[in-house]
Amino acid sequence: MVDYDTQQRADSSQATSSRLGETVLEDISRGDISRTMHRDLQDIYRFYLDDTSRQELEAMGRFRRSLYLVGWLLRSSILRLSPERRLLLLGSVFLFAVGVLDGTNLLLMASGFAALLVVLLLELKDKLLAQDELATGRAVQLALMPREQPTLPDWDLWLYTRPANEVGGDLVDYLSADEGRMGLALGDVAGKGLGAALLMAKLQSVLRAFAPSHDDLADLSSTLNTTIRRDGLPGRFISLTYLEVAPASGLVRLVNAGHLPALVMRGETVRELDKGGPALGLMADAAYAEDRVQLQPGDWLIVYSDGLTEARDEDGMFFGRERLVSLLPLLEERTADGLGERLLTAVHRFVGEARASDDLSLLVLRYMPRDATLPAASSSPDVPAAVDEE
Repeated sequence: MVDYDTQQRADSSQATSSRLGETVLEDISRGDISRTMHRDLQDIYRFYLDDTSRQELEAMGRFRRSLYLVGWLLRSSILRLSPERRLLLLGSVFLFAVGVLDGTNLLLMASGFAALLVVLLLELKDKLLAQDELATGRAVQLALMPREQPTLPDWDLWLYTRPANEVGGDLVDYLSADEGRMGLALGDVAGKGLGAALLMAKLQSVLRAFAPSHDDLADLSSTLNTTIRRDGLPGRFISLTYLEVAPASGLVRLVNAGHLPALVMRGETVRELDKGGPALGLMADAAYAEDRVQLQPGDWLIVYSDGLTEARDEDGMFFGRERLVSLLPLLEERTADGLGERLLTAVHRFVGEARASDDLSLLVLRYMPRDATLPAASSSPDVPAAVDEE
């Protein structure tokens, strides 16, 4: 009789084998393998080679470039290994080469292959552990984000953020202030990944702690700057746009700390607001000034992170500020979420199959008093094709 544990292991092994077979068949049946492989090879090229190396390669002939490319990729990848794994990898190459030169010695070749397999398994283990930790960080970050879109009488509001990796360094948040006012924030931590995400959580906590007690937005920014500079990381800084709106008024009070200037759209006219002061944590005695913008019924205000304008297509071209400014008047929408989603569609079509290079966040506001008559919007669901032909 087979004991219970043995039977369980056998069943588990059979199930794993079955799942592996099904997974491989699904991989083969996918129609985008060549496109995905092309994108992965581009990622390898950009990750392992710096700008100087890529420029040198482009100046070489095809045959010479191929030889140098292989050599530089191998060198860069080997140098990134830990000392033990680097020696193990070089040992595997040595054993395999000696086995081939020694009349195809299968024992030496198998030993070299086994050593290489150990290196691959160790690197895969580290990657899987890191993915688990990032998945946990992602869950925590999502829990800190607003669970629903903000609502405020006379205003149509829409917030959006999408990290480039598992966790992101962009902050999109809103909070209630005195006298029915609402504060909205869009911040961008320099860099990406886990470090940027942790600093973003720090910014969110201090912003929620200090914003309700500061009527002066310039003073609020100074307080945030002092805190981030004191408790932040060397070389890390945060750009931030924080604004407040209230019912029955189109007045927007805002402060810009090193962030991209917000855009105001009235009809087909788009204008850029002031740049503001330096980013948070960059300078000890940074000065900030509160800006005030009076919106008319139907006016828009758009705040965005550089992940939008610096979104790249497969050729490395940027979406760009000029493209954004020319696109916005063509997105004839009545609602903030409609305009935001059509803008994201345009960015997605521009990027194509290229991977996201940075976190992308949007904050869209439209002043819509209940007794105002607004112009009709187009019912066409398509993003204007002329914009994508630039």
